[in-house]
Amino acid sequence: MSQYNLNWILFLPFLAGIAVSTQTALNGQLRVAVGSPLVAAFISFSVGTLVLGLLILATKQELPAPNQLGGIEWYKFMGGLLGAFFITSVIISVQRLSVANLLAMVVAGQLIIALVYDHFGVLGIKQSPITLTRFAGAVALILGAYLINKK
Repeated sequence: MSQYNLNWILFLPFLAGIAVSTQTALNGQLRVAVGSPLVAAFISFSVGTLVLGLLILATKQELPAPNQLGGIEWYKFMGGLLGAFFITSVIISVQRLSVANLLAMVVAGQLIIALVYDHFGVLGIKQSPITLTRFAGAVALILGAYLINKK
């Protein structure tokens, strides 16, 4: 992989973080506008589904055949369920916690489970044992989440 590609791959999660923070604030406002966290989450997912559908059409992506879908283990479809839980939880929480406080807690939760998944190679993830350095980094990030949420 060229250095250019590696730089882009490293920058993409940073952009995703910007998108999540912006999405959090926008979905919180959508909740206020429609009066319901579930309706706001539904609208958010509907817009996302529409955009993905258009991108699939525009890029001429081939859809899997029904029999191919039937051969996939059930739990591999739970990403959408977890996404709905995440978005709805964020929509419910953002008005009380603020974007920074909420996402600090999200990052702490992500980091803890990510270290466990990496350490044990859960869900087909490349196994990457917890080292003292990785543990210290996790503690620093979790401490940061605590300090961001401290009143």
